[in-house]
Amino acid sequence: MADEAHGAEEGGLVFHPMDQFIVKPLFGDGPIAWYTPTNVTLWMGLAVLAVVLLMVMGTRGRAIVPSRIQSIAELAYGFIYKMVEDVTGKDGVKYFPYIMTLFLFIVFANFLGLLPMAFTTTSHIAVTAVMAMAVFLAVTILGFVKNGAGFLSVFWISSAPLVLRPVLALIEVISYFVRPVSHSIRLAGNMMAGHAVIKVFAAFAALTVIAPLSILAITAIYALEVLVSFIQAYVFAILTCVYLKDALHPHH
Repeated sequence: MADEAHGAEEGGLVFHPMDQFIVKPLFGDGPIAWYTPTNVTLWMGLAVLAVVLLMVMGTRGRAIVPSRIQSIAELAYGFIYKMVEDVTGKDGVKYFPYIMTLFLFIVFANFLGLLPMAFTTTSHIAVTAVMAMAVFLAVTILGFVKNGAGFLSVFWISSAPLVLRPVLALIEVISYFVRPVSHSIRLAGNMMAGHAVIKVFAAFAALTVIAPLSILAITAIYALEVLVSFIQAYVFAILTCVYLKDALHPHH
């Protein structure tokens, strides 16, 4: 059995698809503290840099005939602006910069994670949970600041029969406090699952018999992951808009 295990390791049949999600220090192999620069720090910094290059450097010329990068920036701006306006109404447009920043950061973090030897920061619940909790706290505080105690009406379904309202209110309270959990797990889970599947098929690419099928599967899943990377950023942003709408208009 030991010989078979050793042979499997030499033949490349032993692989660990989850190893790509291990957080490692950038310098040395020591323990990781809160201040230690890690691969997560590096790729989050690159995502922020990509956002700055697109929105600041790419649009500083403001040409009448836009360049390619300016066109991409303008399309992203218009796309998110319309989404915020449609979901939250005119009152929510003032919070557009925050949602735009969230969307762009997640998009670039997802896309950068598709590069060979890259690290997908949004596959870690620690990253997505911070963003989801920031949205949850911001929306909750805003709801009470804007509406006072009237914000609690978001839990009271006045259109339901009176006898059912207390039960529905309890369900609404539970679902409200579950929001940051579902908000963060949805993004992290989708990004982790897709990358793990790609890694599994990549491990079989070394086997001559099934190499063509493995490469075909990797290509198809990689194309799907490109689409998922954008969709998950969009879902995160539009859910933020929905939560913001509840804070601004709890009676609707």
